[in-house]
Amino acid sequence: MKQLFFTLLASFFVIYIVGGLLLYIFQSSFIYYPTPAVKHPFPEKTFINKGETIRVITLNEGKPKAIIYFGGNGESVAYSAEDFYENFPGYTVYLVNYRGYGGSSGTPTQTGLFSDAMAIYDKINKDHQQIIAIGRSLGSGVALYLASQREVEKLVLITPFESLRSVAQEIYPIFPMSLILRDSYCSIEYAEKVSAKKTLLLVAGDDRIISPHHAYRLASHFVPEDITIQVIEGKGHNTISSDQRYYTLLKDFID
Repeated sequence: MKQLFFTLLASFFVIYIVGGLLLYIFQSSFIYYPTPAVKHPFPEKTFINKGETIRVITLNEGKPKAIIYFGGNGESVAYSAEDFYENFPGYTVYLVNYRGYGGSSGTPTQTGLFSDAMAIYDKINKDHQQIIAIGRSLGSGVALYLASQREVEKLVLITPFESLRSVAQEIYPIFPMSLILRDSYCSIEYAEKVSAKKTLLLVAGDDRIISPHHAYRLASHFVPEDITIQVIEGKGHNTISSDQRYYTLLKDFID
Protein backbone atom coordinates (compact mmCIF):
# COMPACT_ATOMS: atom_id res chain seq x y z
CA MET A 1 0.00 0.00 0.00
CA LYS A 2 2.81 2.35 0.93
CA GLN A 3 4.67 1.54 -2.28
CA LEU A 4 1.53 2.21 -4.31
CA PHE A 5 1.16 5.60 -2.62
CA PHE A 6 4.72 6.64 -3.48
CA THR A 7 4.30 5.33 -7.04
CA LEU A 8 1.18 7.44 -7.51
CA LEU A 9 2.87 10.45 -5.93
CA ALA A 10 5.88 10.08 -8.24
CA SER A 11 3.60 9.71 -11.27
CA PHE A 12 1.69 12.85 -10.33
CA PHE A 13 4.96 14.75 -9.85
CA VAL A 14 6.22 13.70 -13.28
CA ILE A 15 2.91 14.64 -14.94
CA TYR A 16 2.94 17.99 -13.12
CA ILE A 17 6.49 18.81 -14.20
CA VAL A 18 5.81 17.77 -17.81
CA GLY A 19 2.60 19.80 -17.85
CA GLY A 20 4.43 22.86 -16.55
CA LEU A 21 7.20 22.47 -19.13
CA LEU A 22 4.67 22.15 -21.97
CA LEU A 23 2.92 25.32 -20.80
CA TYR A 24 6.23 27.15 -20.70
CA ILE A 25 7.44 25.92 -24.09
CA PHE A 26 4.17 26.42 -25.96
CA GLN A 27 2.81 29.42 -24.07
CA SER A 28 2.81 31.66 -27.14
CA SER A 29 0.36 29.34 -28.87
CA PHE A 30 -2.02 29.77 -25.93
CA ILE A 31 -1.74 33.57 -25.95
CA TYR A 32 -1.62 34.48 -29.65
CA TYR A 33 -3.81 33.21 -32.47
CA PRO A 34 -2.49 35.03 -35.57
CA THR A 35 -5.09 35.62 -38.27
CA PRO A 36 -4.30 35.64 -42.01
CA ALA A 37 -4.62 38.64 -44.29
CA VAL A 38 -8.22 39.27 -45.34
CA LYS A 39 -9.32 40.92 -48.57
CA HIS A 40 -11.11 44.21 -47.88
CA PRO A 41 -11.85 47.44 -49.76
CA PHE A 42 -10.15 49.82 -47.33
CA PRO A 43 -6.74 51.49 -47.68
CA GLU A 44 -3.76 50.40 -45.61
CA LYS A 45 -0.60 52.04 -44.38
CA THR A 46 2.62 50.16 -43.77
CA PHE A 47 4.76 51.00 -40.76
CA ILE A 48 8.33 49.73 -40.38
CA ASN A 49 9.51 49.19 -36.82
CA LYS A 50 12.71 47.40 -35.83
CA GLY A 51 12.80 45.43 -39.05
CA GLU A 52 9.15 44.36 -38.98
CA THR A 53 6.45 45.50 -41.40
CA ILE A 54 3.17 46.33 -39.65
CA ARG A 55 0.07 46.66 -41.80
CA VAL A 56 -2.58 49.07 -40.53
CA ILE A 57 -6.03 49.52 -42.06
CA THR A 58 -6.68 53.26 -42.32
CA LEU A 59 -10.22 54.69 -42.46
CA ASN A 60 -11.41 58.25 -43.11
CA GLU A 61 -7.97 59.64 -43.78
CA GLY A 62 -7.18 63.30 -43.17
CA LYS A 63 -9.30 63.92 -40.06
CA PRO A 64 -7.83 66.04 -37.23
CA LYS A 65 -8.77 63.44 -34.62
CA ALA A 66 -7.69 59.81 -34.70
CA ILE A 67 -8.52 56.45 -33.15
CA ILE A 68 -5.99 53.64 -32.84
CA TYR A 69 -7.58 50.22 -32.36
CA PHE A 70 -5.81 47.15 -30.98
CA GLY A 71 -7.82 43.93 -31.31
CA GLY A 72 -8.08 40.65 -29.46
CA ASN A 73 -5.61 37.79 -29.59
CA GLY A 74 -7.49 35.98 -32.35
CA GLU A 75 -9.19 38.93 -34.01
CA SER A 76 -8.96 39.90 -37.64
CA VAL A 77 -9.38 43.67 -37.43
CA ALA A 78 -10.45 43.82 -41.07
CA TYR A 79 -13.86 42.49 -40.03
CA SER A 80 -14.37 45.55 -37.81
CA ALA A 81 -13.40 48.04 -40.53
CA GLU A 82 -16.90 48.62 -41.91
CA ASP A 83 -18.35 49.28 -38.47
CA PHE A 84 -15.61 51.73 -37.50
CA TYR A 85 -15.90 53.46 -40.87
CA GLU A 86 -19.63 54.00 -40.44
CA ASN A 87 -19.68 54.85 -36.74
CA PHE A 88 -16.72 57.23 -36.62
CA PRO A 89 -16.82 59.30 -39.82
CA GLY A 90 -15.22 62.27 -38.06
CA TYR A 91 -12.10 60.32 -37.06
CA THR A 92 -9.22 58.78 -38.92
CA VAL A 93 -9.22 55.21 -37.63
CA TYR A 94 -6.14 53.00 -37.55
CA LEU A 95 -6.84 49.28 -37.15
CA VAL A 96 -3.57 47.60 -36.23
CA ASN A 97 -2.60 44.16 -37.50
CA TYR A 98 -0.17 42.88 -34.89
CA ARG A 99 3.10 41.23 -35.84
CA GLY A 100 2.19 37.96 -37.51
CA TYR A 101 -1.43 39.06 -38.02
CA GLY A 102 -3.19 40.22 -41.18
CA GLY A 103 -0.11 40.16 -43.36
CA SER A 104 2.21 41.92 -40.90
CA SER A 105 5.62 40.33 -40.58
CA GLY A 106 7.20 38.87 -37.48
CA THR A 107 6.04 36.93 -34.45
CA PRO A 108 3.84 38.46 -31.76
CA THR A 109 5.37 39.14 -28.34
CA GLN A 110 4.52 41.62 -25.63
CA THR A 111 7.74 43.56 -26.22
CA GLY A 112 7.10 43.67 -29.96
CA LEU A 113 3.46 44.73 -29.72
CA PHE A 114 4.28 47.47 -27.21
CA SER A 115 7.11 48.74 -29.41
CA ASP A 116 4.94 48.72 -32.55
CA ALA A 117 2.13 50.60 -30.79
CA MET A 118 4.46 53.42 -29.76
CA ALA A 119 6.13 53.53 -33.19
CA ILE A 120 2.77 53.85 -34.95
CA TYR A 121 1.66 56.54 -32.51
CA ASP A 122 4.87 58.54 -33.03
CA LYS A 123 4.47 58.42 -36.80
CA ILE A 124 0.83 59.54 -36.90
CA ASN A 125 0.91 61.98 -33.99
CA LYS A 126 2.05 64.90 -36.11
CA ASP A 127 -0.99 64.47 -38.38
CA HIS A 128 -3.65 64.68 -35.65
CA GLN A 129 -4.71 67.11 -32.96
CA GLN A 130 -5.68 64.31 -30.60
CA ILE A 131 -5.50 60.53 -30.50
CA ILE A 132 -7.85 58.06 -28.78
CA ALA A 133 -6.69 54.52 -28.00
CA ILE A 134 -9.05 51.54 -28.00
CA GLY A 135 -8.01 48.03 -27.01
CA ARG A 136 -10.05 44.85 -26.88
CA SER A 137 -9.12 41.83 -24.75
CA LEU A 138 -5.37 41.32 -25.36
CA GLY A 139 -5.41 44.70 -27.07
CA SER A 140 -6.52 46.34 -23.82
CA GLY A 141 -3.05 45.61 -22.47
CA VAL A 142 -1.44 47.18 -25.55
CA ALA A 143 -3.69 50.26 -25.53
CA LEU A 144 -3.22 50.84 -21.81
CA TYR A 145 0.54 50.56 -22.10
CA LEU A 146 0.51 53.06 -24.98
CA ALA A 147 -1.60 55.47 -22.90
CA SER A 148 0.94 55.20 -20.08
CA GLN A 149 3.82 56.12 -22.39
CA ARG A 150 2.23 58.59 -24.80
CA GLU A 151 -0.43 61.29 -24.56
CA VAL A 152 -3.90 60.08 -25.54
CA GLU A 153 -7.10 62.07 -25.17
CA LYS A 154 -9.30 59.13 -24.16
CA LEU A 155 -8.79 55.44 -23.53
CA VAL A 156 -11.28 52.61 -24.11
CA LEU A 157 -10.60 49.12 -22.75
CA ILE A 158 -12.98 46.38 -23.91
CA THR A 159 -13.20 43.11 -21.92
CA PRO A 160 -9.95 44.05 -20.16
CA PHE A 161 -7.90 42.37 -17.45
CA GLU A 162 -5.57 43.56 -14.73
CA SER A 163 -2.90 41.10 -15.89
CA LEU A 164 -2.76 38.17 -18.25
CA ARG A 165 -0.94 36.28 -15.53
CA SER A 166 -3.97 36.57 -13.27
CA VAL A 167 -6.29 35.29 -16.00
CA ALA A 168 -3.96 32.38 -16.75
CA GLN A 169 -3.72 31.49 -13.06
CA GLU A 170 -7.49 30.98 -12.96
CA ILE A 171 -7.34 28.71 -16.00
CA TYR A 172 -4.37 26.71 -14.73
CA PRO A 173 -4.67 27.02 -10.93
CA ILE A 174 -2.16 24.28 -10.05
CA PHE A 175 0.72 25.83 -11.99
CA PRO A 176 2.78 28.89 -10.90
CA MET A 177 1.90 31.11 -13.85
CA SER A 178 3.95 33.98 -12.42
CA LEU A 179 7.02 31.84 -13.12
CA ILE A 180 5.82 30.34 -16.39
CA LEU A 181 4.51 33.33 -18.36
CA ARG A 182 6.99 35.49 -20.24
CA ASP A 183 4.33 37.89 -21.59
CA SER A 184 2.33 38.96 -18.55
CA TYR A 185 0.60 42.12 -19.88
CA CYS A 186 0.44 43.43 -16.33
CA SER A 187 -1.84 46.43 -16.92
CA ILE A 188 -2.07 47.39 -13.26
CA GLU A 189 1.60 48.35 -13.39
CA TYR A 190 0.81 51.06 -15.94
CA ALA A 191 -2.69 52.20 -14.91
CA GLU A 192 -1.53 55.02 -12.65
CA LYS A 193 0.65 56.42 -15.46
CA VAL A 194 -2.17 56.65 -18.01
CA SER A 195 -2.33 60.08 -19.62
CA ALA A 196 -5.96 59.91 -20.81
CA LYS A 197 -8.39 62.43 -19.33
CA LYS A 198 -11.13 59.81 -19.32
CA THR A 199 -11.12 56.01 -19.53
CA LEU A 200 -13.99 53.67 -20.39
CA LEU A 201 -14.06 50.01 -19.41
CA LEU A 202 -16.56 48.10 -21.53
CA VAL A 203 -17.38 44.78 -19.91
CA ALA A 204 -19.29 41.72 -21.18
CA GLY A 205 -21.64 40.63 -18.41
CA ASP A 206 -21.50 36.94 -19.38
CA ASP A 207 -17.78 36.82 -20.18
CA ARG A 208 -16.56 33.26 -19.56
CA ILE A 209 -13.05 33.86 -20.92
CA ILE A 210 -12.02 36.98 -19.00
CA SER A 211 -14.38 37.21 -16.06
CA PRO A 212 -15.75 40.72 -15.32
CA HIS A 213 -14.01 40.80 -11.95
CA HIS A 214 -10.70 41.26 -13.77
CA ALA A 215 -12.00 44.56 -15.18
CA TYR A 216 -13.06 45.73 -11.73
CA ARG A 217 -9.66 44.87 -10.31
CA LEU A 218 -8.08 46.94 -13.06
CA ALA A 219 -10.51 49.81 -12.45
CA SER A 220 -9.43 50.03 -8.81
CA HIS A 221 -6.01 51.24 -9.97
CA PHE A 222 -7.44 54.29 -11.75
CA VAL A 223 -8.50 57.59 -10.23
CA PRO A 224 -12.26 57.01 -9.63
CA GLU A 225 -13.46 60.24 -11.27
CA ASP A 226 -11.45 59.48 -14.43
CA ILE A 227 -12.98 56.09 -15.17
CA THR A 228 -16.36 54.84 -16.37
CA ILE A 229 -17.48 51.21 -16.37
CA GLN A 230 -20.26 50.05 -18.68
CA VAL A 231 -21.52 46.47 -18.61
CA ILE A 232 -23.32 44.93 -21.58
CA GLU A 233 -25.39 42.23 -19.94
CA GLY A 234 -26.24 39.03 -21.76
CA LYS A 235 -23.14 39.11 -23.95
CA GLY A 236 -19.92 37.13 -23.77
CA HIS A 237 -16.29 37.79 -24.53
CA ASN A 238 -16.60 37.20 -28.27
CA THR A 239 -20.18 38.42 -28.75
CA ILE A 240 -20.06 41.79 -27.02
CA SER A 241 -19.52 43.68 -30.29
CA SER A 242 -22.63 42.10 -31.83
CA ASP A 243 -24.85 43.98 -29.39
CA GLN A 244 -26.35 47.23 -30.66
CA ARG A 245 -25.30 48.94 -27.43
CA TYR A 246 -21.63 48.30 -28.20
CA TYR A 247 -21.02 51.04 -30.76
CA THR A 248 -23.59 53.31 -29.11
CA LEU A 249 -21.59 53.27 -25.89
CA LEU A 250 -18.32 53.76 -27.78
CA LYS A 251 -19.68 56.74 -29.70
CA ASP A 252 -21.25 58.34 -26.64
CA PHE A 253 -17.98 58.12 -24.75
CA ILE A 254 -15.67 59.18 -27.58
CA ASP A 255 -17.84 62.04 -28.84
